[in-house]
Amino acid sequence: MKQILAFVIAASLALPAAGAQTVSCATPGTDNAFLGIQTIRLWPGTAPEAKGATCNDIPALTLFEPREGAANGSAVIIFPGGAYVHLAGDLEGREVADWFTARGFRAFILSYRLAANGYPLPVPLLDARRAIQTVRARAADYHINANRIVVIGFSAGGHLAALTGTQFVAGSPDADDPIERASSRPDFLVLGYPWLDAITRDTTFLSYCKIFNLMDPCDALRAKYDPVLFVSKDTPPTFIYQTFADKTVSPAATVEFYQALIKAGVPSEMHVFANGGHGSGLGKGDAALDQWPGLLENWLRAQGLLNKGSF
Repeated sequence: MKQILAFVIAASLALPAAGAQTVSCATPGTDNAFLGIQTIRLWPGTAPEAKGATCNDIPALTLFEPREGAANGSAVIIFPGGAYVHLAGDLEGREVADWFTARGFRAFILSYRLAANGYPLPVPLLDARRAIQTVRARAADYHINANRIVVIGFSAGGHLAALTGTQFVAGSPDADDPIERASSRPDFLVLGYPWLDAITRDTTFLSYCKIFNLMDPCDALRAKYDPVLFVSKDTPPTFIYQTFADKTVSPAATVEFYQALIKAGVPSEMHVFANGGHGSGLGKGDAALDQWPGLLENWLRAQGLLNKGSF
């Protein structure tokens, strides 16, 4: 594990400062009605592939209510990044949830299981699909429109979000579990500096195969979990934010994914900023990068997601 963390730090990934408490997951049942926050399990019992019963073994959704009087029927599910080693729950979770709830969305932060805790792909994808199915199946309970679900992911969360948009399941109408009857396809995708070439032998940028000592099966893993290979006409409309100066994930891989969206005829929008490193969140106070959430807001408005809809 020390070698894994050392590699990630060397790759300039923003891990918590020395001495800080590292929390990689949410704890179900930590409700705070006063703040409009609740955390639920994705599965009522033991999750598929679970190896134990600790927080790290229990995928969860943390729910945030929209600002009072602002609800518009749209929902967003947020996948924080962290190289599948940890979850950047504040920078790429809570801050993003607050931004969306201020604009009328009900927000959900996914605490997905991590490769560093013994849960390599496809387990995070199972969690991500279940999260989308949960929100869609319970749309009436959450006062949202089941066809207005945005998935936003950053870095590794961006890789996971892209997988949900390219490898979704239709749902099983005859399933005993009503959640499994719902589709896992997001209606819209937002990718922030996504780690789209995560599954690669090339170590010029961060490599999932290198971090987790999976170089031997890397080609086979790429054939299963490289999102660009699965882009189709059914991939949701997509918004992408990237920086040219990113030294952790490849900007070229992001452009390649965008080109695949164009080829498939998927309505999409991409903004590449010249400067700015990896892990910039919603801008982190940078005069230039602070502009990208405004561009996202314009895109959301163009999709009709900021207008009040029926729910």
